[in-house]
Amino acid sequence: MLTDIRHDTGRRRFYVTLEGETALVDYNLTDGALDVRHTYVPPSLEGRGIASELVRAAYDYARSAGLRPLATCSYAVRWLQRHPGYGGCASADYCEGSCPL
Repeated sequence: MLTDIRHDTGRRRFYVTLEGETALVDYNLTDGALDVRHTYVPPSLEGRGIASELVRAAYDYARSAGLRPLATCSYAVRWLQRHPGYGGCASADYCEGSCPL
């Protein structure tokens, strides 16, 4: 479990830097929801569960702030499907296999 995930509220981003590389989750706040729009993990850090931990951090923050979990990023949509206890869903902007950025 990553203990050094940071939240940059100004940039609406959760991120962690490991081995000189930065992995991140970008989000938007709309209509009482936190919408994960983009996840990125550098190739050298893939396969370690980092994206999952970043998405979880974003949705844990959403819960604590009284926001609904929402996902436009295809990875975050799949994450919410695997974690139904979060009560989140895909956004109206979601399109299978695409990224809004």
